[in-house]
Amino acid sequence: MGVRVDSVTPVQEPRVVAIVPAAGSGERLGAGTPKAMVPLAGEPILAHAVRGLVADVRVGLVVLATPEGLEEPMAAIAAGASGAAPVVAVTGGRTRAESVAAALAVVPDEVDVVLVHDAARCLTPAAVVGAVIDAVVSGADAVVPGAPVVDTIREVVDGGSRTIDRSALRAVQTPQGFPLAVLRRAHARGDADATDDAGMVEALGLPVVIVAGHPRAFKVTTAQDLVLAEALLAGGQQDG
Repeated sequence: MGVRVDSVTPVQEPRVVAIVPAAGSGERLGAGTPKAMVPLAGEPILAHAVRGLVADVRVGLVVLATPEGLEEPMAAIAAGASGAAPVVAVTGGRTRAESVAAALAVVPDEVDVVLVHDAARCLTPAAVVGAVIDAVVSGADAVVPGAPVVDTIREVVDGGSRTIDRSALRAVQTPQGFPLAVLRRAHARGDADATDDAGMVEALGLPVVIVAGHPRAFKVTTAQDLVLAEALLAGGQQDG
């Protein structure tokens, strides 16, 4: 069952839709509520995430995948932060891939670019959103923001471990961006347990382009992450 919170109106070229899978339980936050509904600086995490997406005016529609029974309240939260962009909410699935597929089912066929964005990456700067859109418009089949890996990485091998050269490694963030037709092809393969949409597109044999990510696009997963996000907002550093 889906809930439509506003009529879908034409948007400026390129036509961009942002899908926000927001059906996660948030158990690691220990808040007893879905992660996207956890308060951050007086507003649900979801509101911050949606506001960051629509800061790029090319995003003309937001589609949420929510826990069953929370379609209306979560859509109302998103609509309060989405400005002129309408919001549509659908019931999410058992996995992230199922939730994204449910959202894709209501995306209009005339859309050019689809973004898939974790609600938990709620402080992602608008410049990252814009860079992803630009790369898809320029012809990329899959685009992800990536941040340099700062920790030393060791690979476990028989009898011990070895250091991996981290200079070519990137930590993947969101939003990830795709042409609508490409993302639909990837989901048509039916890998319901996939945790990454770019990986699903890569399985089609298509390349994944990386654009510069940002430290503030970190994922709010634990109580410590929430404290950091609160501190960044309190310091006025949301989009620096």
